[in-house]
Amino acid sequence: MWKEIRRQARPALVTLILFSGLLGLGYPAIMTVIAHAVFPRQAGGSLIVEGGRTEGSELIGQPFGDPKYFWGRPSATQPFPYDAEASGGSNLGPTNPALFDAIRGRIEALRAADPHNEAPIPVDLVTASGSGLDPHISPAAAKFQVRRVARARKMDEDAVRRVVARCTRDRQFGILGEPRVNVLELNLALDAEAQRSH
Repeated sequence: MWKEIRRQARPALVTLILFSGLLGLGYPAIMTVIAHAVFPRQAGGSLIVEGGRTEGSELIGQPFGDPKYFWGRPSATQPFPYDAEASGGSNLGPTNPALFDAIRGRIEALRAADPHNEAPIPVDLVTASGSGLDPHISPAAAKFQVRRVARARKMDEDAVRRVVARCTRDRQFGILGEPRVNVLELNLALDAEAQRSH
């Protein structure tokens, strides 16, 4: 019996070692080399670099609380917002009172930051995404914030709208997803616009 087990175990062990090396080390190494050769920016994390300084990734949102900046979609990651190591949603169901309380608090914060803005608040400004890392907002969410940002920056609203329009991306390949605005890119573009005008 032991002889039969050893006879069958040897090829199984050799196969395990062979495929572990091939698929666990070789294949990922080859794919990494190809990715860095063909898509170096994306393979490096799609980093946004301004003036030699890395500002963040275009794939991961950042918290902005200053009124002069556009605010992104809320993040439900813990222990801090946009924590890439803890990607996930709140897992609160639509009838959970905690979800309503969180949304109510976000609505109150948006209304307090711009009390004269009576426009309907876009849903992506008060609900977290499934990943908690969403770096984009809808064009409607950006438009909702234009007045507050322009006032805080002492800029003309039309100038801020033009920056929003420049930073708005259409559907991928014209059919996939929805139009979107990357919040970090938009805020960096606003900072650059403010520096040019001074």
